[in-house]
Amino acid sequence: MNNRYHVIKDPVHDTMQFTSVEDSWVKPFIDSPPFQRLRHIKQLGMGDFIFPGAVHTRFNHCLGASYVAGQIAQKIGLADEERQLVMIACLLHDIGHGPFSHAFEGIFFDKSIRHEDWTPYFLADFGNSQFFHEYNRVNPRYHLTEDKFRHIADMIMHKPVAKSVLADIVSSQLDADRLDYLRRDSHFCGVTYGEFDFRWMLHCMTIVSSYEGERLGITHKGIGVVEHYLMARRLMMRNIYHSQKKLALEYFLVQWLIQLASSLATHPPYAQLKQNPLAQFLMAADEFNQKAKAEGLAKHKKAFLKAHYENYKELCDYDVFALIKRLATMCDDHPATQIAARLHYRKMPKIIRLDHVDHRIAEAALKTFKDRYQADFQDWQLAIIKTPHQSYSGEEDPILVKNERDIVKPIGEISFMLNAISDKLEHVSFLCIDKLIVDDKRVKALIDELQKL
Repeated sequence: MNNRYHVIKDPVHDTMQFTSVEDSWVKPFIDSPPFQRLRHIKQLGMGDFIFPGAVHTRFNHCLGASYVAGQIAQKIGLADEERQLVMIACLLHDIGHGPFSHAFEGIFFDKSIRHEDWTPYFLADFGNSQFFHEYNRVNPRYHLTEDKFRHIADMIMHKPVAKSVLADIVSSQLDADRLDYLRRDSHFCGVTYGEFDFRWMLHCMTIVSSYEGERLGITHKGIGVVEHYLMARRLMMRNIYHSQKKLALEYFLVQWLIQLASSLATHPPYAQLKQNPLAQFLMAADEFNQKAKAEGLAKHKKAFLKAHYENYKELCDYDVFALIKRLATMCDDHPATQIAARLHYRKMPKIIRLDHVDHRIAEAALKTFKDRYQADFQDWQLAIIKTPHQSYSGEEDPILVKNERDIVKPIGEISFMLNAISDKLEHVSFLCIDKLIVDDKRVKALIDELQKL
């Protein structure tokens, strides 16, 4: 029996122990440049501007997700080769993220290019004979083949696989990803919303039978902890992931990127920035957006991804912050310069909640205001932001429970609480206003008008 471990001290899981065999499965990926890049991409985008402790990264989270995947695989009795596959898949599941995680996706027309679209290109960097040769040299008993790596890629990309229980560990409503990030994000934000009894959850996990074959589920003893876990997810959604101030700052960030992208080629003070790798990517993104609007996505999306992957895979949060700092110190009234100053010096926008307002009427009122005063206020200075979210889906992919008699049912048929929140969209909306204009009497009148709707 192999008693040697690679121990990683972690503030969430305390001591993450990887056996020497597991270590050899994941370390070649961890030590690669694409994975090391995740050290420089924060998990929660602009979250640390609101929750100062939230400086943890995609790197931390992916290590944690891989560890959790291994723990689940051991608990439900998967074979070593299957544990290897899910640990690698969970390790690499976020490999395609760009700077500031999900926020960066907002620079593309209709959010048409997401981190999942870049993932196959990152995976292709590993799926070659040279990497396999080096990997298999340190894994003589557990070789990585093209077929195995394709299986890993299919689980990450949510494609059908032969054994659904493996895919459930990687991506489901009970996956290793969520079991790590809820607790990790909660810890680093300094809140308790995301806490639940992970060890009891793990103890109650089991393989259950369904019409789709074997799936990851829980025993009847785990109903309470799943209720706690899903309520934790709901509270994290409402208070952290959809925090109004966080979303408002990320709106500013996206507006800055868009304004800069559209002006790099034409605004003389920005001419010196054209050789910057982020600036080059943004100019290409602006060209893509124009073509996508005019000619449709299908014709240009794949070509853009292929042409600009080499640039994208080098970008991280530092590239964005460096340009923000550079523009923030310019003496210029261009929108990109003004927004950069707001971000660099943390000039927080004003938030006006619109939870019980008819959104269509509110958006029409804002459009009328912008049309009337377009010479006095810039478009980015006022925006209505809507954040619909759903805590649990009982229809699409329910969590399955096995009772004492081995009868399997969706948890929504057993839990009154989860049945009540299942497939329910909750809405939060607010008006985001640049603080430099919030005291203008015309803006105050708009606020009064919207709050009376």
